[in-house]
Amino acid sequence: MFEALSHLALQQYWWVIISLLASLLVFLMFVQGGQTLIRSLGKTDNQQKIIVNALGRKWEFTFTTLVTFGGAFFASFPLFYATSFGGAYWVWMAILIAFVVQAVSYEFRTKPNNLFGKRFYEVMLFLNGLLGTVLIGTAVATFFTGSMFSLNEINNSVTWEGPAYGLEAALSIHNVSLGLAVFFLSRVLAILYFMNAVDSEEINSRGQKRLIWESGLFLVFFLFFLVKLLLIDGFAYEPVTMEVSMVANKYWHNFLEMPINTILFLAGVVLVLSGIYLGIFKAKSSAIWFAGPGTVLTVFALFILAGFNQTAFYPSTFDIQNSLTIENASSSKFTLTAMSYVSLLVPFVFAYIWYAWKAINNKKIDEEEMQEDSHAY
Repeated sequence: MFEALSHLALQQYWWVIISLLASLLVFLMFVQGGQTLIRSLGKTDNQQKIIVNALGRKWEFTFTTLVTFGGAFFASFPLFYATSFGGAYWVWMAILIAFVVQAVSYEFRTKPNNLFGKRFYEVMLFLNGLLGTVLIGTAVATFFTGSMFSLNEINNSVTWEGPAYGLEAALSIHNVSLGLAVFFLSRVLAILYFMNAVDSEEINSRGQKRLIWESGLFLVFFLFFLVKLLLIDGFAYEPVTMEVSMVANKYWHNFLEMPINTILFLAGVVLVLSGIYLGIFKAKSSAIWFAGPGTVLTVFALFILAGFNQTAFYPSTFDIQNSLTIENASSSKFTLTAMSYVSLLVPFVFAYIWYAWKAINNKKIDEEEMQEDSHAY
């Protein structure tokens, strides 16, 4: 089946999978957003315990999706992996440490006689929620704005030309605006998730009020990123010669030239706004099932925007001819073909996640359950 596809078709297929995994990861980051709201929404020990356990039953989904996303990227586009993870390693090390700290914090937060105390681990969870979202969003923004690296085709080496090894991305307001948009979106999704999973009138009432500010800040940073994206020059490549050139308003043209993707993007935005509306004005427990799929569609469309339509998905600002595209950064046709058969298992994995999610959320978490559960976080 996959053997009949061209190398380009396989490259596009795997970029679609990467885009899907990335979009699911951003949705599942409501866990990170919720970790930054533990003490804002929970004013008593029991309320904080409810919030931590509502999130603690989902954090493995985020972590697993992050690992799967990284593994799929490594296998399908190894040159990107070598360039970004090997060059901008301070950013990725910070992200990795933030997620390791998260796992340790859930495990030891309520352990008797732990060395640092419960408050210390809650601070670690806050830092994971802040750094994990902002850094990942800022790193993804470089898919559009570029990074300072060069490639040496003679000895197949990658050199990072910036002295900060990836941290220089934080000096761009455009990059950071997406990072902050992801941060505030994660908090919006977390509040909507609590409305769906937590049986506490006080927590949800505070969340409903806070949702106005979190949504407003998300929209400010997201619209800033989007408007600026449509106005900047983009990195386009000629598919025959692979020569990269700057094209005015490249991403605006991508929206116009890929109407199906544009429809998906607009549908995603409408769903996110609908979820926010239902949360603020209706306090609907189902609001997360509007904003969640909307997040998936929006992020998916942004990744397609970055990689399709002869667009360099990881531009080099040091030498634009070194920019990475889905054609020059991918694995061989044989590797992509073999991996494509493995990808057929992905729907079964998603089905399992959905089943596990429904089983875990079969009953809303309340104070009574926290008092009876000896395995609570």
